Amino acid sequence: MLLLILTIVIALVAWALRLMEQAVKGQEFSLMLAGFLVASSAAALMGVYFLMGNYMIYMDHAGQQMSTMEALDIPYFTYASATLPESANTLNDWFVQPD
Repeated sequence: MLLLILTIVIALVAWALRLMEQAVKGQEFSLMLAGFLVASSAAALMGVYFLMGNYMIYMDHAGQQMSTMEALDIPYFTYASATLPESANTLNDWFVQPD
């Protein structure tokens, strides 16, 4: 996948450089702008690739953690079922009051 993205980015950068070269020769602002936009899209493509790569690593790690919890037969929200004191009748009783 990286090879495909890298090939596309190299092609976009080559196209942007060609557009900018033609812009300098013909004194045309629109070609320079087009070259800048193509180069920006190549940079954005690489940025999205790296961001999604980090996200996929994060999701894979979270999936492995969940499968480990399933293998150990631990409920997902064990941490949320904390024992509350019997005298906690209202929401204010659950919190520690400052002295």
